[in-house]
Formats: sequence, C-alpha cells, structure tokens
Amino acid sequence: MYSRFQLSLKYLKYYLTASSGKGHGIHSPFVFEFIKYVLNDRKHYSIYDTAEAMRNQLLKDSSFIDVEDFGAGSSVLKSRKRKIKDIASASLKPKKYSRLLFRMVQFYQAQHVLELGTSLGITTAYLASANNEPQVTTMEGSENIAAIAQQNFAGLDLENIKIIRGDFDKVLAPYLQGNAIDLAFLDGNHRKAPTLDYFEQVLARSNNDTIIVLDDIHWSRHMEAAWATVKLHPAVTLSIDLFFIGIVFLRKEFKVKQHFTVRF
Repeated sequence: MYSRFQLSLKYLKYYLTASSGKGHGIHSPFVFEFIKYVLNDRKHYSIYDTAEAMRNQLLKDSSFIDVEDFGAGSSVLKSRKRKIKDIASASLKPKKYSRLLFRMVQFYQAQHVLELGTSLGITTAYLASANNEPQVTTMEGSENIAAIAQQNFAGLDLENIKIIRGDFDKVLAPYLQGNAIDLAFLDGNHRKAPTLDYFEQVLARSNNDTIIVLDDIHWSRHMEAAWATVKLHPAVTLSIDLFFIGIVFLRKEFKVKQHFTVRF
C-alpha cells in the first residue's frame, strides 16, 4: 500500500494531467455523455439526505464490534475489535463517489447490481435507491459488520437489497452461477490476484451493457497492476480513470479501445 505522501503525489499528477471534468477536449460522444449527465449531474436526490444522515449516526457510534478481514485489510484499523465510528471513518466510500455510483445505476438503468464489500451499507443504500428499483446483491465477509448493514437497510426502508455473508472466494461463484450482472462494484479485496479473479468471474456473467467499477485502483502498486491488466483485457473496450475508482465498459460497438483519465 502506498503511503499518504506517495498517494498525494500520485493524486497531484492525476489532477494536473487528467482531462477536464467538464468534458472539454473529450472526443468520445459516449464519454462526453457520461461526463455531462452522470459525472456532473447536480440534481439533489432524496437518498443524499437519508444516506448521509445514516452515515453521520455511524460516525458517532462508539460501540465496539469484532471484525474479521478476508481481504488486504484496513490501512488504518489493525485490531479485530473496532469502534463502529472508526470503521465508518476508515471504510465508507466518500459521498462524492457513492452518489456517482447511484447516478450510474439510475442513468444506465442497471437492473442487477452486485457489490463486493458491503461495509456498513451506505454505498449499498445509494446503489439500491435509483428510480429504476434495481435488485442489489451485496457481499460482506464480516458477520458483525453485515449485521449492522442489514439494520441500516431496514432503517432506510430498502427492501431491494440481498446481503450475502462470507468469504468472497466461497460465496461469489455460487451466486454468479444463476445471475447476470448489469453493474458491479468491486470493493472487497485490495490485492491484485483476487481482484482480477473477481473481475473475471463477473465478466463471465456480463452483457454488452455491463459496467464494472473497481475501487482504489491507485491504492498500491498491486492495485495499479490489477487496473492495468483489466484495461488490457480483450473484453474491455473503454475505461475511465477517476483516480479513486476505475470504470470499465464492455460495449462491442466501440471497435477501438479507448482509455480516459478524467478529473473528478
């Protein structure tokens, strides 16, 4: 994992060299549409208020729970016994990206959504709140964290979420056997080999319109290597690097691979 200083330098380079977040100079109509209607959608949706109110509650919760990590683990929290507010602070995706994922599900009308890495369920809530009423399946390795997420879903009256508890290496393949995926958010293991394995498994259940989002693609040299490998995959025809997340599209109508780095 990169240090904060290393990550800051990488982010500065990204920010200075990325294409405009307003779409200037973007020659792909598809990416320009994404920037205009998804990345820069300034409308205020009701889930923004309810999900952030829930996040604020979690950030104040001093209760302790035991946590089992199956992935690379937290870069901040090392003990198995952790405060909920510390988990919320270290593990929840910032609202900027959670809201973007919500807008992606809504704009592209994704019906079957998969999330690897539920954490406390805030990003899951965003994914499930699009107006097309998607069916969201989320997977979490820690039983106690999953239990809190389930409570949060109930508190937000979200009934279109199915949470699967367990090690992704054991629960992902059986789930995918009977399910196609329209959008996947891979946020559960920050190591190269497992990330690529999960990507390949999701790819096998994808369609032409499937969108796959990888989290923390610049978190470490291993994740950067995973992201580079994903972009080179024959099925990937377009990628968008937003630094903290990477988005890939599989549309066969794009005859030439296109890779974009966009300021966000």
